[in-house]
Amino acid sequence: MEISSIPFLNQEEYSYFYSFFQELDNNSNIGNISINKRRKIDDPAGENNSLKEILNTISFLDDLDIPNSTFDLDFQKPSSNFASETTERVRKTPPPKFDGGASSSTVAEEMVSGQYHGGGAGGPQRRLWVKERSKGWWEFYNSDECPDMEFKKAFRMSKATFNMICDELDSAVTKKDTMLRMAIPVRQRVAVCLYRLATGDPLRTVSGLFGLGISTCHKLVLEVCAAIRTVLMPKYLQWPNEARLEQIKAEFESISGIPNVSGSIYTTHISIIAPKVSPAAYFNKKHTERNQKPSYSTTVQGVVDPHGVFTDICIGYPGSMPDDKILEKSALSQRFNMGHLKDIQVVGSTSYPLLDWLLVPYTSQNQTWSQHSFNEKIGEVQKVAKDAFMRLKGRWTCLQKRTEVKLQDLPVVLGACCVLHNICEMNNETMDADLGFELFDDEIVAGENARGKMVNAVQVRDSIAHNLLHHSHGGSGFR
Repeated sequence: MEISSIPFLNQEEYSYFYSFFQELDNNSNIGNISINKRRKIDDPAGENNSLKEILNTISFLDDLDIPNSTFDLDFQKPSSNFASETTERVRKTPPPKFDGGASSSTVAEEMVSGQYHGGGAGGPQRRLWVKERSKGWWEFYNSDECPDMEFKKAFRMSKATFNMICDELDSAVTKKDTMLRMAIPVRQRVAVCLYRLATGDPLRTVSGLFGLGISTCHKLVLEVCAAIRTVLMPKYLQWPNEARLEQIKAEFESISGIPNVSGSIYTTHISIIAPKVSPAAYFNKKHTERNQKPSYSTTVQGVVDPHGVFTDICIGYPGSMPDDKILEKSALSQRFNMGHLKDIQVVGSTSYPLLDWLLVPYTSQNQTWSQHSFNEKIGEVQKVAKDAFMRLKGRWTCLQKRTEVKLQDLPVVLGACCVLHNICEMNNETMDADLGFELFDDEIVAGENARGKMVNAVQVRDSIAHNLLHHSHGGSGFR
């Protein structure tokens, strides 16, 4: 940074000006009237000489070429009551109010916590007040005294699974201590997120249980959900490899008798507050008719294996979009259309179109015996996905209520719930019977024009239906 040369006054000249103005100001002091009169009588010429020197100095400064575009200097003479004004301002600062019901230890801790110094060594010190909150509830659940059943009731998983998640997220969630306060431990951060997702309790309730601020709890939920998506999703929610696909096909075939079934697909809706942008796109007509009040939603499409573990999810499309349109825009459909997935069949409900890789039930009124048998077997496979979504919403109660999370943050939260669902399923975390939840997603039958485009798909389905009926009469052992 360049600074143009400006003829600043040196220390001697500045002291001279300051003492001169101070002497003039002292003339207003009543106690010094006699001294000033004596100076005027004793040395009348000295005053004239001083004034001449000041005028000469000012004329010398006027002759210099000082650039006026750099900055303006405003030297202000301190007033005679400068010290008294400062003291008055300090006195007007209201003293801290003490709660008569607070304990002396609490007040002492608040007095000591975070302070900064101002106004010099002898000046006043302002304090940073931190509200004391009770952490008794969390300290009990974080201790060995808490039974595993009580812990599981609050966080929907055992202590062993919870510890595993904390270890996995340690590097992504850990924060450093600061000079003002200690960082919130990783276990407490993860617990705040899991409890909020599991119970759907208001943030004010979560704040009281964990001894943290409301905004802090909201921030922790989003941070931990983002860490789950970044760290845990690639490990616990992914499309199966070739070896795993063969196992999935064998298990689904033992359930339905249909070969090459690699997944069961379903789409559910999550209620949201009406968004400010494009609210009509998120308007859910079926839920509005059911609830007798305007309802808005976003969608979660998922494919599950025979154990109800998600292998693919598509989150965030508006609630007014039908299931077949969501499938068409999903990455799963694009992978099939590009030929990345071969010799694979996915089973869906009547809300999906019949495709080369997607089997759906017959929708005709008068069905043959083979078509009726096929629909029964397809229903058993479809029930696997529906039960998985029922456990997803039953385990994470926040999905049952109208969420308060902002629309742009919601996909991260929903994705974290799906990942946590997979972890619980893989670790055989049984769900309490009282947490059961019934889905209310009304299925809309996909148009026949969408089905008629896949002539080969119709032939494949008819062939499967014929073989199922033949095997069932032949006693092949298919269920």
